[in-house]
Amino acid sequence: MALTFGGVTSSLISPFIGNILDKYGPRKTMIISIFLVAIGFLLRSQTQNLMSLYIFTILMFLGVPGSTIMPASKLIITWFPKTTGRMMGGVTSGNNLGSAFAVPAVATLLTIFGWRLTHLIIGLSLIILLFIILFIVKDDNKKLISKKYPSRKKDQLLSPKSKILENIYRNQIFWLIILGMTLQQFLRFGVVSQLIPHFDQIGLSLSIASGLMIILSIGGASSKLIFGPLSEKITARIAFILIMILQTIGLLILLYSESIMFIWISITIMGLGMGGVGALTPLVFSEIFGTKNLGQIIGVSRVGLVAPAIAGPLLAGLIYDNYNNYKYLFWIMIALLILSIICFILASLMHKNTHRNISKPSIK
Repeated sequence: MALTFGGVTSSLISPFIGNILDKYGPRKTMIISIFLVAIGFLLRSQTQNLMSLYIFTILMFLGVPGSTIMPASKLIITWFPKTTGRMMGGVTSGNNLGSAFAVPAVATLLTIFGWRLTHLIIGLSLIILLFIILFIVKDDNKKLISKKYPSRKKDQLLSPKSKILENIYRNQIFWLIILGMTLQQFLRFGVVSQLIPHFDQIGLSLSIASGLMIILSIGGASSKLIFGPLSEKITARIAFILIMILQTIGLLILLYSESIMFIWISITIMGLGMGGVGALTPLVFSEIFGTKNLGQIIGVSRVGLVAPAIAGPLLAGLIYDNYNNYKYLFWIMIALLILSIICFILASLMHKNTHRNISKPSIK
């Protein structure tokens, strides 16, 4: 329940954090946000009851949006305009690699020192990170103008005030992308959380199931390194469609897999599909709407995570309780992924048509 409260808080506050990011820059946003996370960990080490656990966890999650992908996206897109895809893929792959390192590291600390001291160590480590940010991270370089997406200049011709946030929110392309991104997140929250029980149900040992989850994580890191650079050649929108197709194929194979070999293949494909989401999400928004209001745009997109974060696990539990398996859950997720793909195809076609109309010379 604490994690649910924290996750919902993190999603709902994201637009506000995005506004701060656009107004004051990534450096200040990261410092304030990581400070909140650090204080949250330090206070959690002193937790005495359930209510204090909820409050300190919410405080910690208030800092999550502004300390992770949102400021990193703006920094990368600003400072590396010619290699944005490659840099974004490399940086966001640290999320997967960091998780692979953090889980055994924290487990070791918990075993040796207990949970209170472990929280204290993590909090102090984040305070040290703040000083590193003070010396390394620099805000937007206004002298750098991105040449990576020449079409952005045409986007600005959509209306006299096309770069104003209100006009972006009225744009059908924006909401199609938001809907597509939200629907595909049901796979992450609804299926991935149930993979271990599913593997157990079909007779796999815990060691094999753990190995499959490691493969999923490795596939996720590899996906960012593959589709980040690929987005520079085929656009981030098309790359996002490709990763959703991979997610769908992986889930279909898993649904009908009876041999361990095909299960390994399905999880590898799913990992390659799911991992690219973190790298491509900011790239999709930046190539269509530019970077001026990128922080708040990404923040608004994160609000959509509330629905899959709450409904995904509940839906999975209800389906399993009623049918004693996850097959119907898989089919529902496949349908949602197909809808996501359709949303992105429509958004891409609308964007392309808009460009075609803008590119035509006006005849008086």
